[in-house]
Amino acid sequence: MTEQSSVRELRGALLRSVSRSFYLSIRLLPAKVRDPVALAYLLARATDTIADTAEIDPDLRLRELEKLSALIQQPGSVGSIRDFAFLQKDHAERALMEAIPQCLRWLNSMSGGEQAEIRSVLASINEGQTLDVQRFGATQGAALQTASDLDRYTYLVAGSVGEFWTKVCFRRLPRFTHESQAEMISLGVEYGKGLQLVNILRDAGTDLRAGRCYLPAEELHSLGLSWQDLGSEPARATPILGAWRERAERRLATGIEYSCAIRPWRVRLATVLPALIGARTLALLREAGSASFHTKVKVSRAEVRR
Repeated sequence: MTEQSSVRELRGALLRSVSRSFYLSIRLLPAKVRDPVALAYLLARATDTIADTAEIDPDLRLRELEKLSALIQQPGSVGSIRDFAFLQKDHAERALMEAIPQCLRWLNSMSGGEQAEIRSVLASINEGQTLDVQRFGATQGAALQTASDLDRYTYLVAGSVGEFWTKVCFRRLPRFTHESQAEMISLGVEYGKGLQLVNILRDAGTDLRAGRCYLPAEELHSLGLSWQDLGSEPARATPILGAWRERAERRLATGIEYSCAIRPWRVRLATVLPALIGARTLALLREAGSASFHTKVKVSRAEVRR
């Protein structure tokens, strides 16, 4: 397989297989911004797969996550994480892990500016993933302690992506927006954090059963709850869930503001799609109430495509 065909496979079939909704946004982007965004997503998904491989001891996960993070940060490096590919039950994630060397070669083939932007956002994302394994990997369960902890986490794994997206577009699209870069970065960070809050609220029940609680322990304690109580008494946390849903809604509204400031219509559409899916997800969560802890809430594939 030639380098060119390898890149086509990575940005096409592989990306589509590991991303349901984000692929729709990426394929709308102009070619000059599509590649760095697609590659950053694939690398972030690869490191996330390592962090989430529960069959592996947390200490080994941390070592392998550190190893791949170092490969990403070191210009010219190519390596693999062979121990993790065969552990993936999902075919797409197995293929992604096997494609890490190709992803690194793709990274090394990009311009210096593109490499720097990708490495910067991956450094933030990997920090958040490492914190996740450290917090939750070696215990029978835990919760984030404060709202500040949750805010920091959402910045590392998603707010930083809004900053990256903005910098990529400013660098490559001369008529990207009439707003300043500083203003758009601020909006983009809040937008990314809002999208991550939607994910956290949507997956709260699943995470809880895995021993992870992202709702701040100090807020649960104010209602006389511990994170362990949520599985049997989720309705008691309704005030906290409602407050975080409202915060997510405000941040998605920031995403709409961000998108409306974008001039190229394809980039505007690509940027607003996650906000629309996120808003629909929040509406479904509101309808489900505390039952969302026991029932999977998800926007259907057909609805996403419409």
